[in-house]
Amino acid sequence: MFNLGSKKSWAILPITLLAMVPIFAVLNSLFFGDFEIWAQLWQTTLPDYLTNTGLLMIMVGSLSALIGISAAWFVTCYDFPGRKTLSWMLILPLAAPAYIVAYLYTDLLEYYGPIQSGLRVLFGWEANEYWFPNIRTLPGAAIMLSLVLYPYVYLLTRAAFSSQSRGQWHAARSLGLGPNAAFWRVVLPAARPAIAGGLSLVLMETLADFGVADFFAIPTFSTGIFRNWLALGDKAVAMKLASLMLLVVFILVLIESMSRRGNFATQGKTTAQSNRIKLPPVKSAIILIACSIPVLFGFLIPLFVLARYAFIYGDSQGGAEFIGYISNSFSVAAIVAFIAMVTAIFFAYAQRANTNKFFRLNIRIATLGYALPGALLAVGLLAPIGVLDQSISRFLRDSFGWTGGLVLTGTTTALIYALTIRFLTISFNSVSGGFGKIPNSLDHAARSLGAKPSNLIRRIHIPLLRSSIVGGSVLVFIDVMRELPATLILRPFNFETLATRVYWLANDERLREASTAALVIILMGAIPVLFLNLFFERNDNQNA
Repeated sequence: MFNLGSKKSWAILPITLLAMVPIFAVLNSLFFGDFEIWAQLWQTTLPDYLTNTGLLMIMVGSLSALIGISAAWFVTCYDFPGRKTLSWMLILPLAAPAYIVAYLYTDLLEYYGPIQSGLRVLFGWEANEYWFPNIRTLPGAAIMLSLVLYPYVYLLTRAAFSSQSRGQWHAARSLGLGPNAAFWRVVLPAARPAIAGGLSLVLMETLADFGVADFFAIPTFSTGIFRNWLALGDKAVAMKLASLMLLVVFILVLIESMSRRGNFATQGKTTAQSNRIKLPPVKSAIILIACSIPVLFGFLIPLFVLARYAFIYGDSQGGAEFIGYISNSFSVAAIVAFIAMVTAIFFAYAQRANTNKFFRLNIRIATLGYALPGALLAVGLLAPIGVLDQSISRFLRDSFGWTGGLVLTGTTTALIYALTIRFLTISFNSVSGGFGKIPNSLDHAARSLGAKPSNLIRRIHIPLLRSSIVGGSVLVFIDVMRELPATLILRPFNFETLATRVYWLANDERLREASTAALVIILMGAIPVLFLNLFFERNDNQNA
């Protein structure tokens, strides 16, 4: 067992400190520096950033909750044709990055796009004879984000509905409540922690969004940080904006933690498996259509249109250049997934073997990365790393004649560092969940037979954690493949990935050429969706 004074306990601190560097750097800009910048920001851009970011989070949260909770209730409570297929297809929009969906629907719905052009031909309309909604607005951005983020709410809420005891359901029905009344008064309150947890993830992703807000020209915290850091070169303003964003992140993390309180488990066979309500044909058709709409607009239409564009138009770059984009994306994603998983195993084992609150708090802070937006992580790392990078390069040049430029920010090192911090949460949660299923008695038995911690991990834990390690690594790999803001800021010169290729082509209004890279990203994103579906299907079967 670890203890506070042991060397093995202290060995975890350098790693947690490395993960906390961007947090410390951003917090430093909040409490120190030129405070006149706050007055300047308040008189210029800060009100727009606060208003747009707040409204976007409210709209996306509301719409995602409406879609996610409704879909979870329909597939859990009711029996209708296509229910099993829809139960996993409702997760598929999670595979499509929001910025790709936004680029696609902009191309489809613009004035010269196929939909408006078809309407003009069909009805003989002229330019000023009809009204068509503009998608490049704040509500349009909210719809684009909701189409791909609602699965967070759907997944957690579906799991909560599936695990509720049928005793509660029967008690409510025996008291004369119908299915809808039982839902509002019994089922929904019991699922509140899961819903709040899913909404916290949705709001974090909305706060972190850069691609949709930038393409729709909506001033938010993410676009403001990016604009001030790279376009205007005003690093002080960018750091102040990042510090405000960090406060919002802390609030969301606190809400997510508080949402777990009061969550209680119920015993017995689940309502969902044993008491699904058979519906008449008309109601079945209505629910089938309602559940199909988010899948259709959030995944199937984007996939079909991108496949068509890729086949007809495709990327103008030659095969070698495009393979280079795939290679860059793949190599960075593979390295980050490996480092994050090794670190996660180390953290999870330390947490398992040590009950000291000090170390558990360190691990908790070090694994907050997923809540940190990519733009915030990037500027939080560049500030301290820039000084260190110049010192290292100067030392190498003076001592060894190094002429290769900056070592950290001039290579993919800083990018890998930032992405590892951001997605360490995913791998850690996956591994720690797997550790939770391994009884401590197994560790005690191995240690009593003389097994060292390294042998214990290598010969016992890792084989038992194989599925958790593979699942967590795949999730990290895919998330790195589609990460945009941190990659744009931290990538070295002339280093392009599939995500940045899509971004630059979309900014040049070459959306159809971007279809090839976008299609690859979406297809790769479908892999973790299958893992998630298998997990929840197994969970449903265990609850049956």
